[in-house]
Amino acid sequence: MTFADQLIDCGIPEFRAHIPTLQINMGKRCNQTCHHCHVNAGPQRTEVMTHKTVDRILELLGKSDSIETVDITGGAPELNPAFRDLVTRTRALHKNVIDRCNLTVLFEPGQEDTSMFLKNHHVQIIASLPCYMEDNVDRQRGRHAFKKSIEAIKQLNRLGYGHENSGLYIHLVYNPLGPSLPPDQEQLEHIYKSELRKFDIKFNKLLTLTNMPIHRFLRDLKNTNQLANYMALLKQNFNPKAAAEIMCKSLISVSWQGYLYDCDFNQMLEIPALSRQTSIWDIDSFDILSRAPIAFADHCYGCTAGQGSSCKGAIA
Repeated sequence: MTFADQLIDCGIPEFRAHIPTLQINMGKRCNQTCHHCHVNAGPQRTEVMTHKTVDRILELLGKSDSIETVDITGGAPELNPAFRDLVTRTRALHKNVIDRCNLTVLFEPGQEDTSMFLKNHHVQIIASLPCYMEDNVDRQRGRHAFKKSIEAIKQLNRLGYGHENSGLYIHLVYNPLGPSLPPDQEQLEHIYKSELRKFDIKFNKLLTLTNMPIHRFLRDLKNTNQLANYMALLKQNFNPKAAAEIMCKSLISVSWQGYLYDCDFNQMLEIPALSRQTSIWDIDSFDILSRAPIAFADHCYGCTAGQGSSCKGAIA
């Protein structure tokens, strides 16, 4: 059964309800080359969003009352020369801003004051730390990634991030090392906080994400002959409660080139929103995507398996 048929069978609408979140992918340039990366990002990638594209996004954003949060991702979005301009002007529009930070980027040349910049603009940080064990993180993200990540969290803690009543939020993100579903998010958060206490660091919440069978992780599944089994695992664990709340029902995604997608995963697979390639220069308002049908494919089972998986972690 296709994913779209599964939704129909469960009586779940296949269209977007509203748009409180605009997710912006600023490009594929990154200081890391993670094994699970669905973006296929890395240091050698040159695809980055231009200031012209940022200007147009902000123009449309200024016309939208429904969008409350701008969720900035990449690659490492902080490496884009337009990142700070986007953050500053989005905050001036009284929108919430999320920075999806890989933590180690804070030690790259030119990023020495990025932590303070994020604090000064009250940017919420969602930071990837795929395990609380050093060996596992380094295997997935590269040598010394764990130590750098811990030092980055400490740096952010010193600025107030993760402290109760500071208004500065840092959430960590877990994803499995291989072709399995994440464990219970709440239980794993307790383990994370217990294990990371030895480093004297603080964070607000743990978000669990399922690895999506896209780009690098898909390649690994094929190379190890595990793709069929993994897709079967996702389908067998389909959760109607999670399906009813999948993130694409309340989010739209803009690529580094300015094209519109129903989510960042569809963007990487070049499955356009509105059944055709549409850019921010083709529309007068983001509201055109309200109540619009959503494009689904079988990778969407990754968002609905088990507890479900979204940009905000487990769903159900």
